[in-house]
Amino acid sequence: MRLNQVSLSASVGSQYLLKDISFEVFKGDRIAIVGPSGAGKTSLLRLLNRLIESTAGSTFLENQEYRQLPVIQLRQQVTLVPQESKLLGMTVQEALAYPLVLRDLPRSQIQQRVSYWIEQLHIPEDWLGRTEVQLSVGQRQLVAIARGLVIQPKILLLDEPTSALDAGRASHLVQVLTQLATRSQTTILMVNHQLELAQMFCSRVLYLQNGQLLWDELNTSQMDWAKLRETLIQAEAQAAEEWAGLT
Repeated sequence: MRLNQVSLSASVGSQYLLKDISFEVFKGDRIAIVGPSGAGKTSLLRLLNRLIESTAGSTFLENQEYRQLPVIQLRQQVTLVPQESKLLGMTVQEALAYPLVLRDLPRSQIQQRVSYWIEQLHIPEDWLGRTEVQLSVGQRQLVAIARGLVIQPKILLLDEPTSALDAGRASHLVQVLTQLATRSQTTILMVNHQLELAQMFCSRVLYLQNGQLLWDELNTSQMDWAKLRETLIQAEAQAAEEWAGLT
């Protein structure tokens, strides 16, 4: 089942953030979005969540054009967890329940969903009464991911979800997300610089460079990960040289 079809460009003034991006997403896809710094990876996630708008092209969710869907309704189906998320002054317990409270779900159902993801992500009970300032960056990151998961979106967009997690928590998160995509057919698009985690997780790879989609690999079992790593190293070095030339 085709879930999402993307064909778009986005720019600021005369500078393109993304140019001529085109791909399809299917139910249960586990997609790693990789590329050097400044390639447009985060911009792509923000476009898919309509935090920014494309300047050309169209995006479809189950054959409905994005602009035909109310933004709140879209974001309940296509949920973005940014790299740095806020709890808006709430405790962890309140923040996890908040998106479900907004939907007027029964209290018992809210508690059931929140408890499920607390257990799945191994969130300690002593975090639940803490506020944002009482959590580390990695702890806030894990709570924000749990808050996105309780919504039960059709498509989950994750921007560097393991960047502040230790190796054990990062590996466990990847396992949980893989199981979610397999069992519930949730589609997950993940920006991640850690190729070893991307390789564990993904069924497809989107490779971005200079705002353009260069690779849309459908079969990661045949993916040349060594070549991808070398390509990333070379692209990062080239970008550093270009930046040095401007300063």
